[in-house]
Amino acid sequence: MSLKQKWRAGEKILNGWLAIPDSFSAETMAHQGWDSLTIDMQHGVTDYLAAVRMLTAISTRPVIPVVRVPWREPGVIMKMLDAGALGIICPMINSAADAADFVSCLRYPPLGQRSFGPIRALLAHGGDYGSKANELVTGFAMIETQAALDNLDAILATPGLDAIYIGPADLALALGATPRFDPVDERVIAAVHHVLARARHHGVYAGIHNATPEYAARMAALGFDFVTIGSDARFMAAGAAAAVGAFRATPLDAPSNGY
Repeated sequence: MSLKQKWRAGEKILNGWLAIPDSFSAETMAHQGWDSLTIDMQHGVTDYLAAVRMLTAISTRPVIPVVRVPWREPGVIMKMLDAGALGIICPMINSAADAADFVSCLRYPPLGQRSFGPIRALLAHGGDYGSKANELVTGFAMIETQAALDNLDAILATPGLDAIYIGPADLALALGATPRFDPVDERVIAAVHHVLARARHHGVYAGIHNATPEYAARMAALGFDFVTIGSDARFMAAGAAAAVGAFRATPLDAPSNGY
């Protein structure tokens, strides 16, 4: 099932984030109950071959595979779709022209310029993938700059654009605030609400990155359709730090029962 099919059924998507370029960690995340998992090729340390192995690992569970590409570069976008991604998050979409160029990379002619060669997508999504790919694939334009805010309505009006994704850290930088997830600065909060309202007006789905489950739940209740919590790297670091901290805080007196 695609993201759009789930959204049309009224579902909210809980998305996990993969920054570690490893198939085993991706498979482990895939077994934790996420609706979708996003491989981060922009700020993560993942290259193409690692991403393919991760997509294969994700396929061990009915989890929707998404990739954040490094940039609005047609070759990378099309290659990740051929590898089996069903969603593409594209950073730094600053204008309607950027959005239109991005959308064109997601669709086969006559709707776009995507070249045909879905080498792994056929295995992952069925032999009829070519006939259904234009509908299956979901494209997210990231809204994270002042230019994107200035051109927001034009971006959202782009034919074929499925969704937007807010990067709170870059959005905060654009507004003169400290970059962070789970914004507390009123300027950033106001911008988040504005982007969501305009997306709703244009019939475009909306996603946002969050640090904590509590903030993600607030964003879902606010009306976001796609909420991300943390990342595999952050979860590993937090879990390890908690274990080390608990050990360091435990008195090491000899136990009375001998062990």
